[in-house]
Parts: sequence; structure tokens; C-alpha cells
Amino acid sequence: MILRNGRLGGDTVDLRLVDGVIVEIGTIDEPGLDFGGRWVIPGLWDQHVHFSQWAMSRQRVDVSAATSAAEAAALAAAAPRPPAGLVLVGVGYRDGLWPDEPSFEVLDAAIPDTPVVLISGDLHSCWLNSSAAARFGVTGPLLREEDCFAVVAALDDVPTVVLDDWVADAGRAAAARGVVGVVDLEMTWNTDNWLRRMAAGFDSLRVRSGVYPQFLDRAIAAGYRTGTELGPLLHVGPFKIITDGSLNTRTAYCVDPYPGMGDYRGLLTVEPDDLVDWLARAEGFTPAVHAIGDAANHLALDAFERLGIAGRIEHAQLVSDEDFARFAELGVIASVQPEHAMDDRDVAERYWAGRTGRGYALASLHAAGATLLLGSDAPVAPLDPWVTIAAAVGRSRGREPWHPEQRISAEVALAASVQTRVEVGAVADLAVVERDPLTASEEQLRAMPVAATFLAGRVTHSTL
Repeated sequence: MILRNGRLGGDTVDLRLVDGVIVEIGTIDEPGLDFGGRWVIPGLWDQHVHFSQWAMSRQRVDVSAATSAAEAAALAAAAPRPPAGLVLVGVGYRDGLWPDEPSFEVLDAAIPDTPVVLISGDLHSCWLNSSAAARFGVTGPLLREEDCFAVVAALDDVPTVVLDDWVADAGRAAAARGVVGVVDLEMTWNTDNWLRRMAAGFDSLRVRSGVYPQFLDRAIAAGYRTGTELGPLLHVGPFKIITDGSLNTRTAYCVDPYPGMGDYRGLLTVEPDDLVDWLARAEGFTPAVHAIGDAANHLALDAFERLGIAGRIEHAQLVSDEDFARFAELGVIASVQPEHAMDDRDVAERYWAGRTGRGYALASLHAAGATLLLGSDAPVAPLDPWVTIAAAVGRSRGREPWHPEQRISAEVALAASVQTRVEVGAVADLAVVERDPLTASEEQLRAMPVAATFLAGRVTHSTL
């Protein structure tokens, strides 16, 4: 395959691909697919997604615009009712700044005749009406952490053929944004799901499928390790373990108490010694430790230091000043989601008051020498690396930039969003875009038009 007239840096070049690999870059006087002077970049990766959740969220009721419990209930009530016997599921609410409390009364008054579950934007809490609470055998309207995860898992019991169709559609949508690969951290035994989907024809993306503690023994027995190839597009991903909650749910484990909540500092869901034991058992897997609060991040770094191993911390949303340098010193990657800063800035100012300068601190991590990997945590934020890059570069999303000193350059953000380079000998995972991503504004990055995406030289999306 010959790809002609693509902009690479400051040059316009042609590329020759053989068996999905770039074998020549230069001037090639042969007919081929003409890029018309568009920019050629490496294909993009999202380093942290929950892909089935993302696929399902695209089919569910969006209540993310709600500024109160009453408004969230009204948005859900305005949605079409599901078939008899099914649950109405809404997604995306953020109650950290609501003036009223999620309650049975509010949701029952809006929707008395159908079970309703609204899932928070951070996935760490859910709100049920009385009918749904009876259906799932719970007593309270608002569930957090493990109680929430159990209900969400029950909601995920979608017929396989339906869910796989939704996943295929979501994969095509991701490819249309220049995505060539994802690290899927769905909280289930997920490799079999991806093997089934790929056997049935899913070929839009490369997938690295993570493993959770409850499945570690099964993965070890299967001979899995991080990087184990299960198919041309499927590899085993990292070992994911969750050590605290989230900011919006007020369960992130912090050094300082939450304002107005006494001595409460959030939830530590894995004790330090237990974390060390889990990481030691997961030999051969890259650890991916969920840590959001500054106390949780400190303890996660301690665990890496005690074992003398490298790995990843997922989120790293609030980091103590003395811990930034430890990421680089210990070889711990910061797997971060910049759009969370845009979603969380107001609730962070309330619950992390006086500390937000070290919240979502991408520039501080980069300056300390930490390796950054960017992702979305979809469905918490959209599976769209251009939204992610825009948030990292601008930190504004239509408002005054929030802690602009924590912005990173487009060069750094793009490098943290890819896994290869456009060079001879590299696999031809490519994206072709209409604007120069290194000079585009934040708004232009968010809406970046993608003309084509190639996965090992095969077109997965094209408007050319």
C-alpha cells in the first residue's frame, strides 16, 4: 500500500506499507491513497477504559446535566420506559454539589412504576428507587463502592449477542476518533468475552484486557501474564487493584478530612500489607493500582517501593508534594485521565479546598520525570483521546483555565496517547487528521476531524 502526501512534522511525505509495516518514508512516485496534505500521526490509545460499560452507557439515559437530585429524576422520567420487567438505567450524575439528597422519595415520585438505577459519573455510587431496591435486595437508595459495584454488575447481564453488537458499534466509533487500541479494565473475567467478539469479527481495535484480584488465580492457572498474546489484536493487560474510592462519592482516601464530615478521610479498601501481598502474588503482571486520594497514592507508592517493582498508578488525582518525585524514582507510571479535572474542578474546590494545586497535577508529574499515560476511564469521560488531549493541554473546557500551571504541552500529551511512532520499521497504526495537533487550540483539539485510521495498515475508518 502506498500512502501519498501526508504531513509528517514539517514535511510532506509518502509512505510505503508492506504487511502492515512502514517500510519506506519519502518521495514515492507511485499511485496510492492521497492524504491531500493532512497530518499523519501514530494511532491513538486510551490507556484506561471499561469498554462494556462504555458500550452500554451509549444506550442508556444520560443524566449528567443534572444539577440536583430533582433534576436527575426529571431527566430519567422524561426518557422512554424500557420493556416490561427491565430496569431503566441512567448514567453520569454527579451529586457532590447538589443542594438536595438522592432519596427514595424523589426518584419514586418521578418514576413510581418502573425499577430505576442511576449510576454516578465516577461509577462509584448508584441511586435506586424503591422498586429497584426491592429487585436487587438492598435497603438504601444510595449505594457506594462494593455495594454499588454489585448492582452495576447485575445490570450488566445484557444478552451476549446484544452487548457484543453494542461493543462492535463502540469500537467503530472509537476508530473514527483515531483510536487503534485500548486497555480494558472491565471488572469481570473479560478475556473470554474479547476472544468471542474477535472470533465473531471484531477488528476495530487492539485490546489489552486487565485482570482483577478475584480472577488472579484463574489467570495464573491459564498461564497468563501481562503481554500474553491471545490473538492478533488481543493481549493480557495489567493486574488492576482498587485501593480507595472516588472524589465525587467522597470515598477517595485522603490525608486531610473531608470538610464538614468530622474526621472522615475516605475509604481505604485494601490495607497496605494486603496490597503488598497482592502485588507480590501477581508476579509477571504489570500492577495497575487505583489510587485517587493523596493518602492512597502515598500508600501505593510505598507498596511499589517495598517490593522493588515498577508498575502503574491509575488516576493519581491528588498527590502529596513529596510524592511526585517518587513516581520517577520507583519507575511508576502515572496513568491519568485529564478530562476528570474538567468534570471535578468544582467538587474538588469544595472537598479538596487548599489542595487543588496538586490535584490532577500533570505538569508536576511530568516535571518530576514521571512517565504519563493518558486515558478516559470511559464511561466516566468519553472514549475520545482528542477530548483527553484537549483537557491536558488547556484545562478549561469553555471556562477560565483551572490551575493553568498544571497544563502540559501538546507534544507531551500526544506522546502519552500513542504506543508507536511513524517511522520505518514501525507497525502502521496511524491516524490522519485535518489539523496540526501540535498547534491546534483546545477547542480545535476537542473537535479534531479524523479523516482516516489504520490498524496495521488496514483501514478501520475513512472519510477520504
